[in-house]
Amino acid sequence: MIQVEICTPSRTSAEAARRGGAQRIELCRDLACGGLTPTDEDIEYCVHTLGLRTHVLVRPRPGNFYYTADEVDAMLATIEQCRRLGAAAVVVGFLDYEGRVDTALTRRAVEAADGMEVTFHRAFDEAHQDPLEALEAIIDCGCHRLLTSGQAPTALAGADVIGRLVRHAERLTAGAGRFRILAGSGVTPANARELVERTGVAEVHGSCKTTLADGTVQTSEAAVRQLMALAATL
Repeated sequence: MIQVEICTPSRTSAEAARRGGAQRIELCRDLACGGLTPTDEDIEYCVHTLGLRTHVLVRPRPGNFYYTADEVDAMLATIEQCRRLGAAAVVVGFLDYEGRVDTALTRRAVEAADGMEVTFHRAFDEAHQDPLEALEAIIDCGCHRLLTSGQAPTALAGADVIGRLVRHAERLTAGAGRFRILAGSGVTPANARELVERTGVAEVHGSCKTTLADGTVQTSEAAVRQLMALAATL
């Protein structure tokens, strides 16, 4: 069965994801700008009240992925707080001023996670670096997973690159799921099967979002249920 991660920008969305059958979420807020770090209260609610495997996005502001020393200190403190609150994983991404994976900061994040899994997020898709070289750097830093659209606007458009990443990760880590490629961006119940078949990924990431009349973006329970049902057949 393919593992599904639902991106949820609020408690309401996390509740909808759970009702739809999701067991794992990426928790954030302000999805319109690509997602920012959620509140401690929301993390605690999703972990302890909803009982969801909660992967927490650690991103203090919108924009690029080059951070000041003060921002890095705040992010490392957030990672440690996520561990205290019971999060299963943190989701981070660091690039240097040349647009390459910042290995020094990524290693510091992995060290701060101290037992939690670490996903390197779609900062990877903005890297000015050969994707396989960037993947090698992320694995060498001790991360457990890469969330990527294959450096394309959507995961389906980047399927060829994602497939290369899956095969390269298997060669580098001797397979056995030791490092996972998580395909994300534009993943829906309508295209997930094609994406999995074309890439060989074992994990997909989708927001299953709907926009309400007031403009609020929220997770659709029905779409989550459809994606979960499809994943059970793959």
